[in-house]
Amino acid sequence: MTAKATRVLVLNSGSSSLKYQLLDMGDARSERGSGAARLAVGLVERIGEATSRLAHTPLAAGGATRETTGPIADHQAALKAVADELAADGLGLDSPELAAIGHRVVHGGLKFTAPTVVDDAVLKEIERLVPVAPLHNPANITGIRTAQALRPDLPQVAVFDTAFHTTMPEHAARYAIDVATADAHRIRRYGFHGTSHAYVSRRTAELLGKAPEDINVIVLHLGNGASASAVRGGRCVDTSMGLTPLEGLVMGTRSGDIDPAVTFHLKRVAGMSADEIDELLNKKSGLLGLCGDNDMREIRRRIDSGDERAALAFDIYIHRLKKYIGAYTAVLGKVDAVAFTAGVGENAAPVRAAAVAGLEELGMAVDAALNAVRSDEPRLISPDYARVAVAVVPTDEELEIAQQTYALVTA
Repeated sequence: MTAKATRVLVLNSGSSSLKYQLLDMGDARSERGSGAARLAVGLVERIGEATSRLAHTPLAAGGATRETTGPIADHQAALKAVADELAADGLGLDSPELAAIGHRVVHGGLKFTAPTVVDDAVLKEIERLVPVAPLHNPANITGIRTAQALRPDLPQVAVFDTAFHTTMPEHAARYAIDVATADAHRIRRYGFHGTSHAYVSRRTAELLGKAPEDINVIVLHLGNGASASAVRGGRCVDTSMGLTPLEGLVMGTRSGDIDPAVTFHLKRVAGMSADEIDELLNKKSGLLGLCGDNDMREIRRRIDSGDERAALAFDIYIHRLKKYIGAYTAVLGKVDAVAFTAGVGENAAPVRAAAVAGLEELGMAVDAALNAVRSDEPRLISPDYARVAVAVVPTDEELEIAQQTYALVTA
């Protein structure tokens, strides 16, 4: 890495998509005091189809988004197309200013507790974890291999969704099943959205003017996928997702917590196969299963028009959310802040108000006027008298990945 190498390309590879951001980690135009500036962002979607689409925005030049459509055969072709777009803006991947490529990897098991430079052994371990992350890890591996082929001289760094949650104590991470069976098949609670929970818990401490190790935070990452975490002194001590992202809160299409015997019942009584039950709980449940919509904006619109089914779905969603806030208050003992983040958490004021309503005895309250304000900046929405700060903290998983990647390669 040269003395001028301060850029990090962040890749988030899905099964048929590639999200990316190029950041300069030593730019004076830093965002939110991060020491980083975004130079370009983009998305390639529908990879492998005739209708593939690439949307690229060169932020450094203040340019407009450029879109191209047409067949992109695979991830290698997608990354090559991204490289061409960046090169057109003078940000090519052959630049000596590029320090590393950071990859989001969903599942790192217990082995990977921190960002890791990828070598053959690391790739093999990520592959070994495919059975517990069959929808995500294969795509992440493809992204890494594609980037390696394009820039074999650059450090490729894996940043794991599960890493932040590896600090959970055994009594929070283990399920109450036979230990030998659990260990043989790596069955335990891993948690996900870790980069978001790490970033938001740290930013919440900054918002309160305190060090992360001095406060306890409940982080509520509410998007189409949703998870909660209890963070004590900067370390996760519990989180709602488990072996897979299915456990926990009610989500857009996932059921969240459910009696395991429901699966046996569906097999015996409804004659459903394991794959059919898997699809039901992951893709046809949650808000979508309850009311036919998984977009919170549409659900609120339906509620305002008197739709009782949408209202019930919202109430179930909020009830589960309150249970986790209460549970994590008990786990932490003392809570300094509750932080809402991600698409729903950042933008749906009615969700925030309903989730905290009635929790005054726990020291939590929301100021209606503050809650109604829309902003891209971290902010408090609780009244001055509240013992527990309630905050809205926009998440930035790409920045977190870039920061962790850059810190590793410059260490």
